[in-house]
Amino acid sequence: MTASKRDHAPTDIFRVLRNEGSHHTAEVTAAGAAWLASAAAYPRSTLSLWEGRPSTPGVLPCGSVFDVVSVPAMFGRRMLDRLWAEGPGSGPVATHRGRMLLFASPGTAQRLPSLLQWEEWGGGREGEGSGPPLLCHGTGDAVTVPPLTAPHAPQGPSGPRWLVAPDVRQPWLPGPDVMLWACVRAGRPVQVTEPRISIFPPAEQDAKVYDVSRRR
Repeated sequence: MTASKRDHAPTDIFRVLRNEGSHHTAEVTAAGAAWLASAAAYPRSTLSLWEGRPSTPGVLPCGSVFDVVSVPAMFGRRMLDRLWAEGPGSGPVATHRGRMLLFASPGTAQRLPSLLQWEEWGGGREGEGSGPPLLCHGTGDAVTVPPLTAPHAPQGPSGPRWLVAPDVRQPWLPGPDVMLWACVRAGRPVQVTEPRISIFPPAEQDAKVYDVSRRR
């Protein structure tokens, strides 16, 4: 495709994201890309930049379209296990540099720390119903978001990637109450008699195993 034709077809890069023959929970759809871009100060310009570099991570501000709760990866896995096995599911979820980023409704970053404080959260030992300190990103913060499409070259275990990618224009996002519930449930010791139900595969870490039809 020549440069002139490419200039007249600015959304061609999202053609692969509109493939209706399959559903990729770890790849962003065109509608999901529009939702992500709406968090930027100039959404159209952001989409244009992503069009030119769809396999490059981006940086987006929090507070208006979404907040982000960042937790250690292993604890985040336990939170997602609870959310998908016993709760309402999750919104978009990504991993970056050994941490899990759970996208939440705006205002969660302001409210969740107070709720966790009531639970005497943070610093507790394993098995006492507590968990690790959480990082809440809201107004005034920005986060790295994974690429729209998977890069051709692997970025390694620390590179940003989607676990549950945004796939609709207005995805359901958990609020502070749901995030608190997931934290508390994940912080409880698992009883031996409790059935082990996990959304994570035992071996293949990149398997797309999320049933996104359960997401609100």
